[in-house]
Amino acid sequence: MRKILVTGGAGFIGSNFIRYILNKHNDCYIINLDKLTYAGNRNNLKDIYRDPRYKFVKGDICDRFVVDRLAKECDTIINFAAESHVDRSIKKAASFVESNINGVRVLLDAAKKYKVPRFLQISTDEVYGSIIKGHSKEGDPLRPSSPYAATKAAADLLCLSYITTYKIPIIITRSSNNFGEYQFPEKIMPLFITNLHEDKKVPLYADGMNRRDWIYVLDNCEAIDCVLEKGRTGEIYNIGAGSEKTNLELTHLILKVMNKPMSFIQHVEDRPGHDKRYGLDCKKLKQLGYKPRYDFYKALEFTVEWYRDNEWWWRPLKKGR
Repeated sequence: MRKILVTGGAGFIGSNFIRYILNKHNDCYIINLDKLTYAGNRNNLKDIYRDPRYKFVKGDICDRFVVDRLAKECDTIINFAAESHVDRSIKKAASFVESNINGVRVLLDAAKKYKVPRFLQISTDEVYGSIIKGHSKEGDPLRPSSPYAATKAAADLLCLSYITTYKIPIIITRSSNNFGEYQFPEKIMPLFITNLHEDKKVPLYADGMNRRDWIYVLDNCEAIDCVLEKGRTGEIYNIGAGSEKTNLELTHLILKVMNKPMSFIQHVEDRPGHDKRYGLDCKKLKQLGYKPRYDFYKALEFTVEWYRDNEWWWRPLKKGR
């Protein structure tokens, strides 16, 4: 039985990935290490608490003793753990440096010490910075704009250095914007959906012309699984769905699905360093045989329906913000 240490598995993508893996693979045992910061929520995996193939450990990836104890039991480490909200990184970068760089160093040292056969670092398209046209390839220079993106880029470079210097079997994935169930309601998609559910306006930055590629979280989970199975050590794989939308277009689609008028849009001051566009070249991933399963609009409908049906999950989170 494969033993996988998933860090940050109580967060949005991590929790969806754990559920995906346990549903798909009977031969996997997962240890979920999560600090349970504001965005980590054990309710994200409430339905699998009793699964004998799953174990939760509350702890920090910066804690070498906890990481060492768990890493030596596992044959795979997948690092989802990260401070990830750009706005928070602009206000207070220190915690992002600690978790996203030092935490990764602790994990890498454990992988080196115990000769873990597989290490997957989950990164983001934001490390490439804004591009006006075309698509970023895995070998392109990194030009992060926000403290968040800079710490993720630094972690990627640290991983690459451990591959070269210590021959650690690492793979990096960089995905576009994820959306779906269990996403903390400070991010644009769940924030807008839950605001509209409460008949509140949605705060759209500036003119809404910033463009992002959107991927349904379960498509990203399948892509990560594909990379784990077929990806080559030392490689980087971009993960995208080819569903580019401006934030204004995205807002219009959410309003349409929720049957709300345009008057619910409230334009607000843009945030500092707001990148205009991200776009990923995903040819390397496609060569592994992967392609997204979910149509964007259908996945958006699924997402809206989930938030409508699960007020018990998001209402306490919004009250605590």
